[in-house]
Parts: sequence; C-alpha cells; structure tokens
Amino acid sequence: MSKSRFPVSLVIITLNEADGIARAIQSASFCDDIVVLDSGSTDGTREIAASLGARVFNEKWLGFQAMKQRATDLAKNDWVLSLDGDEAVHQDLREELGAMFESWASHAPEADGYRMPRLTWNLGRWIRHGGWYPDLQLRLFNRTRAKWGGGGHVHERVEAEKVERLRGVLLHYPFKTHAEQVATNNRYSGLGAEELARQGQRFQCHKLFVKPVSKFIETYVFKRGFLDGLPGFIIAVGAAYSIFLKYVKLWEIERLAVDKAQGETTSPRSS
Repeated sequence: MSKSRFPVSLVIITLNEADGIARAIQSASFCDDIVVLDSGSTDGTREIAASLGARVFNEKWLGFQAMKQRATDLAKNDWVLSLDGDEAVHQDLREELGAMFESWASHAPEADGYRMPRLTWNLGRWIRHGGWYPDLQLRLFNRTRAKWGGGGHVHERVEAEKVERLRGVLLHYPFKTHAEQVATNNRYSGLGAEELARQGQRFQCHKLFVKPVSKFIETYVFKRGFLDGLPGFIIAVGAAYSIFLKYVKLWEIERLAVDKAQGETTSPRSS
C-alpha cells in the first residue's frame, strides 16, 4: 500500500528489536512519519530503522507507559499508529485502514481511537485460545483526544473515550524460542510484584498456592487453551508459574525491606 492521503504517524519503542523492526515498519508503509524511540539497543535496531526512513531517538528507559507516551509526543501527526517492534500489520488490516483513511480525506473521523485484534505466533502456531485472542489492542488513536495510561511500569494502555473496533488483525511475533518466553515471564512477574508493592498490597501465603492453580484452570479450561494442543498446555503452565513468581517476588520485596530496616542485609537471616 502506498502512503495514505491522510497523515498518520507510526511510533515504535525499541530495545534490541533488529529481528523485527524492518517487518514492523514495512507493514505500516502507509504512514508518512515514522518515530522510533530506542532505549540503548546494541544489535543494529536504530541503524535498520533509520535506513527505512524513521526518525530515531535514543533515551533512557522510563517504563512502558512513559516511553510510549514520549514516542507519541514526538510524532508529527495527531493520528498515531503505535506498534511494538515484534508486531506487524496484516494485509487485511492494511486494506481496511487504507479504505478508512481515504474516507477521512473527505470527512473527519468520529472516533478517538480504534481497537484491533492481535494474533500471536508462538511455539510453532497461531495461538487462538487461552485468552491470547482476540487480545484487542487500541493502537490507532488521535493523540489530542487519547493518551497512554494504565499506571506504573506495566499494563500500559491507550485511554480514549469514543473507541471503535477494526476487523483486520495485528500480527505478533514475541518469542523466537521458549527460553525467551520464560525470560519474559520472569521479567513481567518482577514488574508485577513491584506494582503490587507500590499499590500497598501485602504478601498473603494462600495466594502463592491458590492464584497459580486458578490461573492454569482459567487459561487451559475456561479459556479453552486445550484447543491449541501442546502449545496451549505449555502456555497455561507458564502463565501459572508467572503468577507464582509474582507472589514469591512480592514476598521477597517485603523480606528485603525488613532486613534493611533491621540492618541485617549483610548477615544471614536466622531460621
């Protein structure tokens, strides 16, 4: 698709996304402005993005919400399409957006933002169950009437009042190997624990047992993860373990705070 007659900016935050950044940018070739906000990539991400016409900025990591808002603020246009470096616009979505943008040339859009379903490739297949699909994402929005919110360093989202849904899908390629998914679960469980601590929530032992089990049942049974075969089972177990890690890390945060207050950080804790 050629560039849209209606001005739209593509914004992407990155950290070592060399494997996917070209796919992301090229899938949104209808955008007439490309912003890549990087946080210290060492794998050539910035160079690849610049070669594809992106305006590349490098800033210290401030958390997902703050970085995505900063990238949005750097855009030249008020209408913004926000992608991650491991995402791409499917052909059907490109065609749907192209027709919509053509109509906008004659009349202003009524919505403040548009949600689109996201389909994820993982463990050798497209994952359509277990809560992974349709995974609606509000990624196209007018920045004068919408902003990034959600709070803290995780669970960021665009907040807008009048939102409509698109039919075409956003493709997601988050992991090359299962080891990467394990590392991501480990990272997000830590961020989740820190968020609970900031909210003043305290560790409760029963949640360490109940929450992981209920998460597995929710993902594998109620959300029909079993229909995705062995990958669905692996994903459900990983989701349960991620919840387990979150509460272990919340317990650890509280324990370390007590140790620090008692001046015991350099000596073994008595059993």
